[in-house]
Amino acid sequence: MPLNRRKFLGKSAAATGVALAGGVAAAPSVSAQAAGKPARREKRYSFTVLGTTDLHGNVFNWDYFTDKEFDDKDHNDVGLAKISTLVNEIREERGRRNTLLIDAGDTIQGTQLSYYYAKIDPITAQHGPVHPMAQAMNAIGYDAAALGNHEFNYGIPVLRKFEEQCDFPLLGANALDAKTQRPAFPPYFMKRLRTPHGRDVKVAVLGLTNPGIAIWDKANVQGKMTFPGLEEQAAKWVPKLRSMGADVVIVSAHSGSSGTSSYGDQLPYVENAAGLVAEQVPGIDAILVGHAHTEIPEYFVENKETGKKVVLSEPLKWGQRLTLFDFDLVWVKGRWTVEKAGAKVLNSNTAAEDRKITRLLADEHKKVVAYVNQVIGTSTQAMSTAEGPYKDVAIIDLISHVQAETVKEALKGGPYAALPVLSQASCFSRTAGIPAGEVTIKDAAGLYPFENTLEARLITGAQLKDYLEFSARYYVQTAAGAPVDPAKLTNAGNTPDYNYDALYGVTYEIDIAKPAGSRIAKLSFEGKELDPKAEFVLAVNNYRASGGGNFPHVAGAKQLWANSDEIRNTIIQWVQAKGTVDPGQFASVDWKLTRDGTPVF
Repeated sequence: MPLNRRKFLGKSAAATGVALAGGVAAAPSVSAQAAGKPARREKRYSFTVLGTTDLHGNVFNWDYFTDKEFDDKDHNDVGLAKISTLVNEIREERGRRNTLLIDAGDTIQGTQLSYYYAKIDPITAQHGPVHPMAQAMNAIGYDAAALGNHEFNYGIPVLRKFEEQCDFPLLGANALDAKTQRPAFPPYFMKRLRTPHGRDVKVAVLGLTNPGIAIWDKANVQGKMTFPGLEEQAAKWVPKLRSMGADVVIVSAHSGSSGTSSYGDQLPYVENAAGLVAEQVPGIDAILVGHAHTEIPEYFVENKETGKKVVLSEPLKWGQRLTLFDFDLVWVKGRWTVEKAGAKVLNSNTAAEDRKITRLLADEHKKVVAYVNQVIGTSTQAMSTAEGPYKDVAIIDLISHVQAETVKEALKGGPYAALPVLSQASCFSRTAGIPAGEVTIKDAAGLYPFENTLEARLITGAQLKDYLEFSARYYVQTAAGAPVDPAKLTNAGNTPDYNYDALYGVTYEIDIAKPAGSRIAKLSFEGKELDPKAEFVLAVNNYRASGGGNFPHVAGAKQLWANSDEIRNTIIQWVQAKGTVDPGQFASVDWKLTRDGTPVF
């Protein structure tokens, strides 16, 4: 997708429009006072940059998967309606003309609200609706947003339509057209802030997205866009922005700060590179961090070349937090210089929802609530994911069973039809469940909040064992006889729940008393020890198949089949076709945690 020069320049020209008034009064020169000379007043100015990230389709403080107000154990709230109230308060306090509002990506995927307007009533349809996230962000008055990896989940046409509907630029300096290697989106945003001293401050925001898009959304971007590393592109663009007169350079990066990658060596670029950008690229004042779904109120990284400290901040996902970067500038040697920069986060649970936003999108919200409450079948018993991370529970078996059945049907009549089909699944949410009785779309969709699609890969018994050993790193090593606290047993090495896979179709034990890498025991297929040379078909989601989580073998395994429909929809359609969900027909305890052969639970 080549950059639309006219559109980009038009947005940039609008973005560089002068913001009127504001600032901090000049202060007397201390050195002049000490010398007994007439006081020379220093020119000073302060402004604030507000930041969000990983909004993931959250406008209302509402959980569409439970159809009630959002809540968690920490009593966080979510949504742009609450963020809007906080933004209004800061603008009132500091002067709107002394603030900017930016985002670090992952905007249009994550809730049924955003899904509905991508798939059910798509914004790409002729005379289609305006995306709720575009409506809300326009109304709040965002200045710019970086692209996140999940922006590409629904394909480039949906993303381009969303971009068209936004009154602010979507930035991606390292999202390049595959043919021309030129930016496919505006790389940066520039704005002048007028000070009381007749000297404008030029603020530049450089947008960087995640290189992992090339893996995770390969089907949507291959041959169309490339995504080089953040450090490389920041090193290219920051000097350009400085040469264009930028007094302050802020990076909005959809990339965590840890310096790690979930895809190993499949790409030469680091996934979570924000800290490396601060360390390696001179000329940056602050970085709004995204992607990692962690909370970093304020974190300083020293640049290796200049010794200057760069301030980083990551507000918690879904609109749970709002970052405030505060910049104090002083006029020195004919230019504005950042004298001090700091950051903090505000908790959105302290704010009421902005009625302007909730009224604006009330109709869209009602449509989606009605959609998710459609009854699609019944269940003979209640099922829950609460114990899914450490027990083989029926509701996770349901995901795997649907996947395995779908792959078997797809391979019928082909050369691999006779091979046994196994299936992987993760516990994406510990609060999902299917009730006894009526099952709705929201119940089924809650099992699978991601837009993953289904693939079939060819894999051997030996590779399956390696795969399971890698997955079992998820458990904290716990000696035999030591007390076991389920709340402290999982997520070893900060491994998220979605990077723990259970396999369906084989039986095995995971000995958590042993070190990671040597935990899988009694791995069997149909009652016999698994033959390392035997071939199997693995039903696997496209995130895992493309290398997400860096599991061994699967990304390089032969692809036998792939589907374009989301696994969530496949589950919904399966329930509709069956009419009744009966765990007795698909659930069994095929894996368990042990210590020296003794079951933990």
